[in-house]
Amino acid sequence: MIKDATAMRDIAEGLIGWRAAGISFAVATVVRTWRSAPRQPGAAMAVSEQGEVLGSVSGGCVEGAVYAAAEEVIQTKKAQMHTYGVSDGDAFEVGLTCGGTIELLIQPDESLVEIDAVLAAITAGRPVATVSAADSQLVVWPDALTAGTLTPGTLTPGTLTPGTLTPGTLTAGTLGDAGLDYAAAQQATGMLAAGANGTIHLGAHGEQRMDEFEAFVQSYLNPPRMIVFGAIDFAGAVARIGRFLGYHVTVCDARPVFATRKRFPDVDDLVVQWPHKYLEATAVDERTVLCVLTHDPKFDVPLLEVALRTPARYIGAMGSRRTHDDRMRRLREAGLPEEQLARLSSPIGLDLGARTPEETAVAIAAEIVAKAWGGSGLPLTTLDAPIHRQP
Repeated sequence: MIKDATAMRDIAEGLIGWRAAGISFAVATVVRTWRSAPRQPGAAMAVSEQGEVLGSVSGGCVEGAVYAAAEEVIQTKKAQMHTYGVSDGDAFEVGLTCGGTIELLIQPDESLVEIDAVLAAITAGRPVATVSAADSQLVVWPDALTAGTLTPGTLTPGTLTPGTLTPGTLTAGTLGDAGLDYAAAQQATGMLAAGANGTIHLGAHGEQRMDEFEAFVQSYLNPPRMIVFGAIDFAGAVARIGRFLGYHVTVCDARPVFATRKRFPDVDDLVVQWPHKYLEATAVDERTVLCVLTHDPKFDVPLLEVALRTPARYIGAMGSRRTHDDRMRRLREAGLPEEQLARLSSPIGLDLGARTPEETAVAIAAEIVAKAWGGSGLPLTTLDAPIHRQP
């Protein structure tokens, strides 16, 4: 299962525009990859009946072939499955020379269940999951199972019709069998909670450990959070690159004269509060990134005492090696164990020789990406491992 593939979120606004204008389209989604594939499952590309394109499924390798297939899907209004790999002559002609293989599901907009409600949820940051097979689709809202009202046999084809779906309504659409709908909804709900995309296999009536039925589950969660502490010039650059990477960015500083919208016009949230107090009260999960740029022990130490006890994916702190040594001494005196201290990336960022706030932000972002996906941080020219690795 692959996490954090958010390409559909990137094109959702454009699809809403096409829907409002009455423009038909097809959406191609990467549902499976092998070896050094350029994009992960969940990557999406849309083609309109007017020939416009949104998104990408291969970074340019097979877009031409996908474009032609999408045009055919728009005309026939029937979904298609396509596989492109280096051993495939047609795929080689359109440029998939990276050594990988990708499998795509291309669907006409007419077959996308409750597409308007799903797009609205994606753009608003409300969780939703889709379960897509070659000729059917099920939409699952996150409380479909926790509400306790979805049980085997309660879903039948046509139970929910277009226009009935609102957040909190169990499911919409059908995979053609009530038991299958229930089992798929169970798996999709679990994957949604984890923010994962992937292929599921079930029996024809939802039996586990069988492979008569195959579908692709795509999860849409709120964007992961980046919280930047310290309203300095470096924070502005880090916040901008955080937005570029798809994070919901918050800047927090206890000093109102520095934490202003004039200085940080593009952040999602601007908080004037003591950093450690804010962190104690706000939501932090396994996808959250914490960047401590306060560079002052009266802020840093109490903040890091809280941060290192959270499940945050990445915790980095700015400062010289001397500052780092002093900070670690203070944290040990505060009682933090070595296993928690080992989570701290300090001095923050990779060694890129950065000088300016913008260059430093690139170094910090590079370390965040490497931490998220298990990258080495080394030049690719020095490595023999596949470039596009499965996380």
